Amino acid sequence: MSQTDAKFKEALNKVLVPGTMRSLVQLNLVRSAEVNDGKAKINLASTAIPDQHHSWLKDKAAAAASEVSGVEEVIVDFIEAKPKELNQIERIIAVMSGKGGVGKSLVAALLAASFAREGNDVGILDADITGSSIPKMFGLDARPSGSETGILPVLSRSGIEIMSMNLLLPSEDEAVIWRGPLMSKAITQFWEEVLWGKLDYLIIDLPPGTGDAPLTVLQAIPVSGVIDVFTPQELTEMIVKKAVRMAQKMNVRVLGVVENMSYLVLPDTGKRLEIFGKSRGEEMAKTSGAPLLGKLPIDPDLARLCDEGSIERYSSDAVSEFFTNVVTVLNGKSEG
Repeated sequence: MSQTDAKFKEALNKVLVPGTMRSLVQLNLVRSAEVNDGKAKINLASTAIPDQHHSWLKDKAAAAASEVSGVEEVIVDFIEAKPKELNQIERIIAVMSGKGGVGKSLVAALLAASFAREGNDVGILDADITGSSIPKMFGLDARPSGSETGILPVLSRSGIEIMSMNLLLPSEDEAVIWRGPLMSKAITQFWEEVLWGKLDYLIIDLPPGTGDAPLTVLQAIPVSGVIDVFTPQELTEMIVKKAVRMAQKMNVRVLGVVENMSYLVLPDTGKRLEIFGKSRGEEMAKTSGAPLLGKLPIDPDLARLCDEGSIERYSSDAVSEFFTNVVTVLNGKSEG
């Protein structure tokens, strides 16, 4: 990158796209910027930006670029581009489970919030079309904005980009009664037609099981790895094996397994009570051939924050350990 390119990038990074907390640079809308004899020409993608914001955004971009040394005149033009041509995502992590009710969405939300807390640009693609709970955990009820050329995800309080079917429904308790092909199509649209821009991490909350919808994600999206969530019950081994084998057949790396609802800490004594039976974490790690990333407890405080839509405020030693292990595995270091 030349000095001039760097200066343009710095200047345009200050221009926020209306309806978002992200800049032209963060959404990867700057397609080219060059200066010759004091005349700067900037091409911006118009993707997902409503028509009424075009002239305002042009003026803001021109004003920002005119502050670059040596620039005397600025011309800003819009060009067309598809969202999937603009999306630049470093790592995509899918969170899956062999059955429902094990806290898969909770783990996905905690992972996204942990990455965001470390200063990363993060998004959540809620692919659990019929059982969407991500918006509720983050306290979101705004509808996604955009235009005919693309959809802008809704941003959480800490700036996590979120796209979910529940954000498109008239009310959050509206039932989505669809067959597999329709759900698969919706997931593909969330991937190809949403302007995610530049992200360090995209977390995908997969539907439970091994049917059409999770299959679509693993086939159509370049997933970096999957995390399998389970609870300490007798059926666990069979269910974990199903989910792991699905990922392996799709040639997707299994990053590790997480045991959720592993125990409850009794407030009076600090003793751990294994409500659903003895932990099977190490056993499931061996079964999956991947590391045990963490054991997450049943925590009334976490349940309360989820109900309040404030999951981003939650922190605990168990979640910190889980997050550290995920980062370790992603960086290719051995665990333990």
